[in-house]
Amino acid sequence: MLGGMSWESTSQYYRLANEIVRDRFGGLASARILLHSVDFAEVERLQATGDWTAAGQLLAEAARGLERGGAELLVLCTNTMHRVADEITAATDLPFVHIADVTAAAVRAAGLRHVGLLATGYTMEQPFLRDRLEAHGLSVLVPGAGDRAEVHRIIYDELCVGMVTEPSREVFRGVIGRLVDAGAEGIILGCTEIELLVGQDDSPVPVFPTTRLHVEAAVAAAL
Repeated sequence: MLGGMSWESTSQYYRLANEIVRDRFGGLASARILLHSVDFAEVERLQATGDWTAAGQLLAEAARGLERGGAELLVLCTNTMHRVADEITAATDLPFVHIADVTAAAVRAAGLRHVGLLATGYTMEQPFLRDRLEAHGLSVLVPGAGDRAEVHRIIYDELCVGMVTEPSREVFRGVIGRLVDAGAEGIILGCTEIELLVGQDDSPVPVFPTTRLHVEAAVAAAL
């Protein structure tokens, strides 16, 4: 696992992976995991300045370290940093479980095509995740500019530092409602921290939690 972006969501990756293995094998079974957790403050500075090249180099080196440590499969525990997935995959020979591919598969399996995407501003406004989802035949809607800014603020200023509040949950419910009004048949929770705040009970249409879907696919691939 290549995580720490933020550690709040990476902790969910670790928990879910171990729960899935325990549920499958029973007893005291747990997942064999190598985790490289980066300093998110450093990564966030590179995001904010648009230095994706340096961010890609940083994560590529971390991935090489995991490979040297004996990892057999690579999971990048963040949606946003899939912006540099090509740089990471080029740095190692490890199989890579892409979060957009497993999410798109779940959406298609549900018989849906038109989905709304909630994520960081980078993920909603840049094409790297949307293009990958659309390559699977999906139509992806993103919120309007004001809603994008507020979603992004809540993720970075609150969820990434462990703040989960009811007012922010209401904000997300409103954004989800507007995406549904615009034609979304389902909602992709396309930032790993969002699942700390909202879930199926907060949406009138199916939600697709990328963290859980990603972990389930990674564990299945590893076993």
